[in-house]
Amino acid sequence: MAFNYITAEEAAEFIHHNDNVGFSGFTAAGTPKVVTVALAKRAEAEHAAGRPFKIGVYTGASTNDYIDGALARANAIKCRTPYQSNKDCRNSANSGETSYFDMHLSHLAQNLRYGFLGKVNVAVIEATEISDDGEILLGPGVGVAPTVCQLADKIIIELNRHDSKELRGMHDIYQPLDPPYRREIPIYKPSDRIGSPVVKIDPRKVVGIVETDIHDGVKEFAPADEVTMKIGHNVCEFLVSQLKAGLIPASFLPLQSGVGNIANAVLGCLGSSPDIPAFQMYTEVVQDAVIELMKGGKCTFASSCSLTVSDAKLEEVFNNIKFFHDKILLRPGEITNNPEVVRRLGLITINTALEADIFGNVNSTHVVGTKMMNGIGGSGDFTRNAYLSIFTCPSVAKGGKISAIVPMVSHVDHSEHSVSVLVTEYGVADLRAKSPRQRAQAIIENCAHPMYRQLLWDYLKLGKGHTPHNLHAAFGFHNEFNKSGDMALTNWADYE
Repeated sequence: MAFNYITAEEAAEFIHHNDNVGFSGFTAAGTPKVVTVALAKRAEAEHAAGRPFKIGVYTGASTNDYIDGALARANAIKCRTPYQSNKDCRNSANSGETSYFDMHLSHLAQNLRYGFLGKVNVAVIEATEISDDGEILLGPGVGVAPTVCQLADKIIIELNRHDSKELRGMHDIYQPLDPPYRREIPIYKPSDRIGSPVVKIDPRKVVGIVETDIHDGVKEFAPADEVTMKIGHNVCEFLVSQLKAGLIPASFLPLQSGVGNIANAVLGCLGSSPDIPAFQMYTEVVQDAVIELMKGGKCTFASSCSLTVSDAKLEEVFNNIKFFHDKILLRPGEITNNPEVVRRLGLITINTALEADIFGNVNSTHVVGTKMMNGIGGSGDFTRNAYLSIFTCPSVAKGGKISAIVPMVSHVDHSEHSVSVLVTEYGVADLRAKSPRQRAQAIIENCAHPMYRQLLWDYLKLGKGHTPHNLHAAFGFHNEFNKSGDMALTNWADYE
């Protein structure tokens, strides 16, 4: 059928106050870029006229300033899930302007299909191509695009001419059946293809196509510094020791790695180690470091939800697409993060903590227990089901005024039962087969910053029982930070 080509402003008119809108993409990769900006301007005009205008925003993961930023500044977000990383959206969530509910990324698509989150009224999808019979070739990010296309009454397409049409064949679009008809997801190695290279939709749903030619705008992460490199080396040396001990198969196992400069440093160290064999990845995002590992032959394949690489690196991929075509597969988030597949493949998972307590509980999301940073993302999907789950973090922040190792985490995202290993720049705490007291001893001795070790030892002496907490003093570090701005000034005598 013939589609209508319209402007971004005309497309925004199809979205109404109180609608729930699903967007394609995962991180900035593959997200729409112009309809939401037009929608934000429309929301501002509606507010100026005294009329309400807010929408529910459902995405694969974080987005970019075109979606979360523009809509948050326009006070146009009614509710937001499952993850965000934009400053304006974060501020809106922490102020209560936006109803933000954190969610495991693997849960969103199925919860939408189950009807738990209300109706999806509109889907806004960035595409590389669309055929007359409704086959959509997505760009470098997938997210929840297949599900929101299935559920929405109306679909708006942003046809991005910037993306290479040679991406065709690099997607594997598969949706599981819903209970009670769900079967196993037949992925037995990261490179298994089980779905379609395109998203298939009813073309009658498409209300218009908006043409664009815009980069994803993924910025390079900060270069590795001394601390992140030490963390990377510590992770690498630990995995080498596990290989030599026969606790990891000699052929190694697929890796999952979170996003950021620590993750890039870890991958870089693994790539340069002669003791780590070539490996595959089954992960959420392909970052710049993965592209370099592929070029060097260290990473032979990556199954992912998106190419979250810098603009320059994405151009490099497009310009050498034949080399990368059989090394990267892009899937929906509910498949890349699926607990069944994670456990079957035996992933080594490496994620980042905001803080960890001396017993192995991890906070990934809330600063001092109350302020949302970004969200849990996919870390829980992978951590709970990993062959070996590793969390990394610098031992201190704010020039040493915050200790990342605390007596009790101020918010729990990953309990001690899911965390196998904790790594900082000072060392590695292997928490497997250890009692709470033994875990505390390993974390304080190996992971805590020297300026905080004695404080943590002294706290441990205050506690009693199997898990020796002192509930009166458990948040002493956090209370001191809120009072003076420096956890190191904590005085346990105040809690006697």
